[in-house]
Amino acid sequence: MNKESTVVSADQVAEYLRQYPDFFHEHLGLLEGLSIPHPSGTATSLLLKQLELLRSSRHALEGQFNDLLEIARNNDIAIIRMHKLSLALLEATTLAEIVANLNEVMAEYFLTDFVAVRIIKQVSNPTVNNLFIAPDSEDLVPFLKQLASNKPKCGRATLAQAKVLFGDAATEVKSCAIIPMSFTELDGVLAIGSRNADRFQQSMGHLFLIQMSEIIGTRFIALLSKTDVG
Repeated sequence: MNKESTVVSADQVAEYLRQYPDFFHEHLGLLEGLSIPHPSGTATSLLLKQLELLRSSRHALEGQFNDLLEIARNNDIAIIRMHKLSLALLEATTLAEIVANLNEVMAEYFLTDFVAVRIIKQVSNPTVNNLFIAPDSEDLVPFLKQLASNKPKCGRATLAQAKVLFGDAATEVKSCAIIPMSFTELDGVLAIGSRNADRFQQSMGHLFLIQMSEIIGTRFIALLSKTDVG
């Protein structure tokens, strides 16, 4: 068969459609790419109006479907991250290990630059540097308002807050999430910092951050109950 014999003429297409008038019922999507003139001139026929509405509705549904897929992908990523965090915390058997594991998993799976935990507790001989803050310490003053509200804060930390949380790296932190940890057995602050000023914004939701602080706080409580920290 030569190439010319495979070319379909316009008359053949027209004849085919006359023989199969229901063709577009089964191939409705083809109508979206067709331009159909109408004898009424510039006037829009009911058929064309319905076709326009159909196209618009289909595009809207495709957009909604893509949005749902993106939400599902993000939820899957969040679940995986929380799973990795839980495993890292459970693997820790000492306070030093939980701090090290927390820094590692947050950097690898949550792509954060800085993590800080400050537990409000009087400890005479701490085994981990900068983990505890005495209840009467001046270092708590920058956090009193937030601790009272018991709500996460996202955005730019004050310099006083950043110094307590991140020490010499305070000026490198351009945005962070500061989450109060308030339990019967433990009070403290969890902070996650980034060099990216847009990473943590005031408009961010708090549910995920609260759940993270609950997992971390619960593991600290379990280890503190087994550890003599003075």
